[in-house]
Amino acid sequence: MSDLISQHADLEPADVEWLHLLVGDWQVVSDLAFADLVLWLPSRDGGFVAVAQCRPSTGATVHYDDIVGAIAPEGLRPQLEAALVEGRAQRSREPRWFGAYAVREEAVPVVHAGRAIAVVARQTNLGSGRTPSRLELNYVEAADDLIAMIARGEYPVPNAATGPRRGAPRVGDGLIRLNSEGEVLYASPNALSCFHRLGVIGPLVGQSLVEVTSEMIEYQSTVDEALPLVVMGRAPWRTDIEARGVALSLRALPLTDNGQRIGAVLLCRDVSELRRRERELMTKDATIREIHHRVKNNLATVAALLRLQGRRMEVPEARAALEEATRRVTTISLVHEFLSQTLDEQVELDGMLKRALRMTADVASTRTSVRTVQNGSFGLVPAEDATPLALVLTELVTNAVEHGFPDGRESGTISIDVERSGSNLRVVVADDGVGLGEEDIATLGRSSRSGLGNQIVRTLVTNELSGSIDWRRRAGGGTEVEVQARLRDGGASR
Repeated sequence: MSDLISQHADLEPADVEWLHLLVGDWQVVSDLAFADLVLWLPSRDGGFVAVAQCRPSTGATVHYDDIVGAIAPEGLRPQLEAALVEGRAQRSREPRWFGAYAVREEAVPVVHAGRAIAVVARQTNLGSGRTPSRLELNYVEAADDLIAMIARGEYPVPNAATGPRRGAPRVGDGLIRLNSEGEVLYASPNALSCFHRLGVIGPLVGQSLVEVTSEMIEYQSTVDEALPLVVMGRAPWRTDIEARGVALSLRALPLTDNGQRIGAVLLCRDVSELRRRERELMTKDATIREIHHRVKNNLATVAALLRLQGRRMEVPEARAALEEATRRVTTISLVHEFLSQTLDEQVELDGMLKRALRMTADVASTRTSVRTVQNGSFGLVPAEDATPLALVLTELVTNAVEHGFPDGRESGTISIDVERSGSNLRVVVADDGVGLGEEDIATLGRSSRSGLGNQIVRTLVTNELSGSIDWRRRAGGGTEVEVQARLRDGGASR
């Protein structure tokens, strides 16, 4: 839509944002009117171009094909121009025929900041030819009020609650019309069913909805402070009301006439099952986080025991082996610590690796001051891949520190270059140390003859990360290790 607007017209950013707000919340108007809505924008060449359209979910559509980007036909242009120039709705005297069915058309100016910037065409399919029911009459009357608000620049409301998230009520879920005092003028059958499930017995028409709902609220229960404003139709917000195990989602659409409130449309939907599932998910999330927290604590205990055992070892090889085991357990513990702090089964790997690699470089180096530099971002990594990936990188950094800087020089640098494209990950760990000889590289290529750390790395990369690893000499001195991996679905790059 933004591309079409910039291509065909010169609108101020505030006007463009107003059109986006309208399109974001005009499905309710289309459903109430049983009509297609088409947003026609005046173009630089004097014509009109369709930049958005909406089909009703409550009735038959007029446009079975998408007309966005189309130019307004000659027969429709006079009506659109009159609505734009005069600033008021223009209804055609005779229906226009679309093949085998007639269509009643109305052109409504979209007013923003006191001037018309576009036109909404309201097109109603007259093919049914039957007498409208009371429900349909109330729907259309509510739609007429909202369309009149569009022509006066009073709709959409910038801070209104829109969108389908978390069980947002729709027109077909249940509709209540209120007068300016918050009394019920009409309630659809679905709306009556919603409130009957809540515990309201008897008719709603003629009653104050705020009084009805206040009687249903259970003692000492938590109540949204926006509830009175919504049920009286004073604010264009959404809220929930829960009582007797039933949850209703309510959305108010205040109706105004030149700034004066004349009533409201209230949409309602029974979301009891949805809220129950949300609570179950929250309980599961809390349980999963608690499990990760306990695993982290248990691994920290194991690492402490290994550390104590290592201090008692008099054989240098045995002490070194226990120190390596302690470091690996600590790395796994860090992953679970980060998982215990998030709602998703994903890890922001950059922050965790920063801690793990700094600790690894400090522990592995006894004489050389080694700093680690990361270029690029891992982004969000699935929990199943976070542990093997963290172990691989800490092992590679440890090997680089221990074998790349054996000469006792004062400082060194290890760089970690990351390239992420969706699920594909490429990581290059490079150091500026003494480097590897041809025989060392050949040995690393044969897992059966390499050290335990390199065998662990190769196994994790191949089996857990579905990737490959390659050791080579770095141009300018030092060693490079390139890891290619394919992450599981669910990771997100940044």
